[in-house]
Amino acid sequence: MNRLLHTMIRVNDLNESLKFYCDALGMKLLRKHDYPNGEFTLAFVGYEDEDRHTVIELTHNWGTKSYDQGSAFGHLAVGVDDLYATCAALKEKGVKIVREPGPMKFGGPHIAFIEDPTGYKVELIQTNTVHN
Repeated sequence: MNRLLHTMIRVNDLNESLKFYCDALGMKLLRKHDYPNGEFTLAFVGYEDEDRHTVIELTHNWGTKSYDQGSAFGHLAVGVDDLYATCAALKEKGVKIVREPGPMKFGGPHIAFIEDPTGYKVELIQTNTVHN
């Protein structure tokens, strides 16, 4: 069977990124390994076991302080049961909301966008029909 295993993003500060993905978004640190010869660390985070679910690979290159975000990558997406309550809780944790929750401009589910410590956008999508 074919399936998507993970998405890799490079992060500026691994500890700040782990705090964002694990503490703010509720993911679990599934595994983490340092590669001293290559001077990088890989940390895999997700909501469920990576043997059956797609996860995010956070790559921290030890000598790199920041990355150019470029214009090709769009965002990660996370489904939430209550978009408005989730955004309120994330604001309390200091998470940057870059697009307040509300309906999509041309119809569709209610969405919001937040930003991780490296500047990647994460779309939050209302997964039930409470606000649709």
